[in-house]
Amino acid sequence: MSDLILNVHAGPVARPRAAPTGNRKHQRFLQRRRAQRRGLRRQPEPSRGSPSADSGSAEAAAPPSGAADAAVAIDCEMVGTGPGGRRSALARCSIVGRGGEVLYDRYVRPAAPVVDFRTRWSGIRRHHMARAVPFVTARKEILRILAGKLVVGHAVYNDFKALKYFHPQALTRDTSKMPLLNRKGGFPEDATVSLKRLAKALLHKDIQVGKSGHSSVEDARTTMELYKVVEVEWEQHLLLAPKQE
Repeated sequence: MSDLILNVHAGPVARPRAAPTGNRKHQRFLQRRRAQRRGLRRQPEPSRGSPSADSGSAEAAAPPSGAADAAVAIDCEMVGTGPGGRRSALARCSIVGRGGEVLYDRYVRPAAPVVDFRTRWSGIRRHHMARAVPFVTARKEILRILAGKLVVGHAVYNDFKALKYFHPQALTRDTSKMPLLNRKGGFPEDATVSLKRLAKALLHKDIQVGKSGHSSVEDARTTMELYKVVEVEWEQHLLLAPKQE
């Protein structure tokens, strides 16, 4: 018995495991660092609906090619203000979508008194001003719709001038300055052809008829239809020779 007791106590005495140095937060930090170095830490998966890592931020932020899906057409009607009614002022604005759906159509009350309603062309009459919105209000609403979109119009810079606005040239398509459209309609490429004549030649329809004045909704829809006639060819032309627009 005594020998057994001696043999037990003669062996090496096991030392208690040393407590880890540092607090638990520091230990977790070290473990994460080691895991990162070994490449074992999982990357967070992208949330549903967010751009994937493979897509790249530049691709995710890039607008659609040609912005064709976001295209709108605009047409404005003017009245005369100032001495002799010679100063043009916005009195109605219509915006339609790619399929001709009306996105905006409101009468606009100019800041200055209307001297000449130009009804024969504008279709605007005095009673329309009773339910018109102030120019400042209308301008904010219109620019909100146009922002970031491809805007089609016929002599569209006159519309922009009435709005006191400059739309990016890269997102502007003026059907009065498309030689390809003129050529398809049988007109000289360098001529400025009216919307009415282009509609008759290419769409086989009559617009701006009668004495009640123009309809800005009809004109905007017609402009969009004309653009779509040459859209593919014209957009390819701009891609190959963008400075020749």
